[in-house]
Amino acid sequence: MNLRKIFCLLGVVLAVSSAVIGQTERDRTAAIASALAAHDFDQALELLQPAIKQAPENAKLWTLQALALSGKGDTKGALGAYQKALKISPEYLPALEGAAQLEYDAGSQNAVPLLKHMLRLRPNDPTSHAMLAVLAYKKGDCAQAVEHFAASGPLLDSQPATREEYCACLLRLEQPEKAISVYQRALELSPEDSDARRQLAAIQLTTERPKEALETLAPLLQKDSPDVKTLELASSAYEAEGNTLLGVTTLRQAIVMDPHDVDLYLDFAVLSIDHQSFQVGIDMVNVGLKAEPKSAPLYVARGVLYVQLAKYEEAENDFDRADQLEPNQGIGSAAQGLEQVQSNDPDRALRTVQSKLASKPNDPYLLYLQADILTQMGQEPGSRNFQTALRSAKKAVALQPTLVPARDVLAKLYLQAGQTQAAIDQCREILKLDPKDQTALYHLIQTLRKTGNTNEIPDLLKRLAELRVEATKKETEHNRHKLVEAGAPSSEPSQP
Repeated sequence: MNLRKIFCLLGVVLAVSSAVIGQTERDRTAAIASALAAHDFDQALELLQPAIKQAPENAKLWTLQALALSGKGDTKGALGAYQKALKISPEYLPALEGAAQLEYDAGSQNAVPLLKHMLRLRPNDPTSHAMLAVLAYKKGDCAQAVEHFAASGPLLDSQPATREEYCACLLRLEQPEKAISVYQRALELSPEDSDARRQLAAIQLTTERPKEALETLAPLLQKDSPDVKTLELASSAYEAEGNTLLGVTTLRQAIVMDPHDVDLYLDFAVLSIDHQSFQVGIDMVNVGLKAEPKSAPLYVARGVLYVQLAKYEEAENDFDRADQLEPNQGIGSAAQGLEQVQSNDPDRALRTVQSKLASKPNDPYLLYLQADILTQMGQEPGSRNFQTALRSAKKAVALQPTLVPARDVLAKLYLQAGQTQAAIDQCREILKLDPKDQTALYHLIQTLRKTGNTNEIPDLLKRLAELRVEATKKETEHNRHKLVEAGAPSSEPSQP
């Protein structure tokens, strides 16, 4: 809790105290408050010690101690003091506010019951509603978040991050009109807000209103040097409106401004495929690879374009290169697993999974995770860990035959072990369950190539290319969504 909030709460405590305490206690409280106001938290705590000893059931004194401990940065101690105050007086607002603020600042859902309690005492408090909204958003409960965002009133106008979270939830709940009206109001209040203007255009484009998106972006496009994100949005809007030439020109302008932005080249590749300008797309991706030579997505994009030109050997080489650059991802597969895997801590992830397997040895998902983590760590075929991974993947598939990610890992392990027919069979089973599984398609192509049975490969490459184009288009939509969510918290809630 920052000092401004501490002294705001201090004012509330003193206001409440002055109306109900006697002269002696008022003098003592004033001395403590004076120490707090002077940032002398040690002195305040020294004064509080005998006061609390004399009056241990005084909720106000415990609240003042919490404020002093907050000032010293002792969040745990401050929370303990607030909890003692609330045990004595469960509806004491200063203690409720202080405890809720500390829990909220830590991103803890423990703030929720405190905030709801505050709303029972003050039903229309916009700050409590805003804080509950952000916590619900962080939890992924958009229905609750939207309800509280709507009740937070004018705070939405002054907090861009809160507004972005509100609109992201409205879009998830398929309420684009409300999201559009929120940003329209924001621009009415602040026409120079470029971020709000881009957010509104992104929503309009996502909801297939390219003309409106271009009208929204017009003031930004008229500047001497429009930013890259504005140009990227405008390019998509021009293309959606049917003006491909202007879409391409605008996208090229964005690439010149930021030649290291991989997403721009991917957008260009999709445009090229849509208009059957495959060589033009390859030429542009080549430019991107000069700027970002280790970009797996660019190799995948070029491989897709080569497939369109029936250059299957070149396509396979590019897919192989992408797999070498990102071996843990396969060819466009989404990694699944624990947070530790995603944060590049596979050893910790493996320990976590194995500790859970000790009590749940027949859990197919845990078995899959163990196989997946070991595979990502890179095991030599025949090694002990490789055999553990292989057994885990086999057992996971036996226990739950529809667990496609486990089958993907098993196919990869068979491929690495040289068990080509087993890998082929596994890939075909996967594609029966999920015809759009790109990892299985890629492993099947690799395995067939090893057996020398290449007759199927051109058709499989075409299927893979089609899925990659589809996935890239979805990713473009997702990136527009991410633009709307740009202010969302990653680990800490926004401040209402």
